[in-house]
Amino acid sequence: MTETVEHVKTLRLRDMVLFTVTAILLPDTLAAAASIGASSISWWILLSVVFLLPFALISAELGCSYPEQGGVYAWVRDAFGGRWGSRITWCYWINTTVWLPSVCVLFSGILKQLFFPDASLFFQISVAVTICLLTTGVSCLALDLGKWVPNIGAIAKFLFFGAIILGAWSYASNNGMANPLTSQSLAIHWDEGLAFIPAIIYGMLGFELISAGSEEMRNPARDVPRAVILSGLLVVLFYTLGTAAVLAALPAADINLVEGLVDVLRLFFGGPYQSVIVSVLGMSVLFAVFASGATWAIGCNRAAAEAGVEGELPRIFAIEHPRNGSPVGASLLMGAVSSALLVLYALVAGSNEDLFWSLFAFSGVIFFLPYIAMVFAFLHLRRRDPDHPRPFRVPGGPLVAWLCAAIAIITLSIAAVLFMVTPGEGPEWPVIAGVITMLTLGEIVIRSAERRKARSSA
Repeated sequence: MTETVEHVKTLRLRDMVLFTVTAILLPDTLAAAASIGASSISWWILLSVVFLLPFALISAELGCSYPEQGGVYAWVRDAFGGRWGSRITWCYWINTTVWLPSVCVLFSGILKQLFFPDASLFFQISVAVTICLLTTGVSCLALDLGKWVPNIGAIAKFLFFGAIILGAWSYASNNGMANPLTSQSLAIHWDEGLAFIPAIIYGMLGFELISAGSEEMRNPARDVPRAVILSGLLVVLFYTLGTAAVLAALPAADINLVEGLVDVLRLFFGGPYQSVIVSVLGMSVLFAVFASGATWAIGCNRAAAEAGVEGELPRIFAIEHPRNGSPVGASLLMGAVSSALLVLYALVAGSNEDLFWSLFAFSGVIFFLPYIAMVFAFLHLRRRDPDHPRPFRVPGGPLVAWLCAAIAIITLSIAAVLFMVTPGEGPEWPVIAGVITMLTLGEIVIRSAERRKARSSA
């Protein structure tokens, strides 16, 4: 068993809000959602009420009632035992490990479009691997230093989203909307929207991530609910207005999932200073993308490290910095695996958009599974520990709490299925095969760690 270290309590409410906004507000999700068309705005509003609100309330209650290091791992472990905690933590960690390359591909694609339009695929992959390794380094830092990456990342996202929202208003006033916003175009069409619903749900997850560092919070009982509410309002506002801004500039059918953001900037900010303005805003996007990956690495590596310390995952996950307790082992392993995946996927992808989407969909299915387990843990802990102190409760009594949980579980399950089965096209067999492979590998890893733990305690 690895000796535990004392964590420095450094996270204030401001840090928690900015951390959560950086985790949830993803530029890649903005492009994917806008590609649905004008109805994506209606989807954002509908799913914010139907899913984001109930899920955020559940996250707030768990985060302030059970402020344990490891967050979602600790909640599921306390509810269903160490093995289930390890299973969902493996999914949590391996999802970020597989998703991180897609973030790095997005970074290299934007960099190429901004400054190196003729760059080769080798150059893009080299940049992506470099960003992946930098992300690993940030995850190894103590949070009193590492928190500044998500903090500045949130500011960069505010700058980018604010710029395209104002740019869209000016552009639409002079040129009209590329995708007219009418009652007919805004109407929800299930046949067209189902394929992209998972991307929108994906963009609404992450309220629990900061709780992975609960022991590094100054006052989780007070600050977690406030952080969830404030960040939730900011996320809904920027996603909805940001999607409308992209739709003002580009026809939905022409939106490239990787390069569409720069296309929007160039269209909105033409004129004599176009190169300077686009370059500055483009660099803010680049840092925002980097910060998104770093934020998820910081959170999920801490959850995996806690499982490693408990002996539920292999020893490498339990390696922590001897002074500040940062998850060195989990971070270095993530960096190695993500870099290898980047090289592997580069050999089979036809374009950066193909590479981005294959990584995004594959990781997305695995991503939803821990959240389903987390909601079940919420219900179980409510039933088992009705008298446990809960500084914040889902309002409305037990019936509303159960309704919120049921809505969250059903929505997450549908989203996971839609990543594996595209309406009108059938099963996505590479995605399905990848999910089965990673879950099987996780089971092998967990059972091996359990046997080692049993031998050491015998």
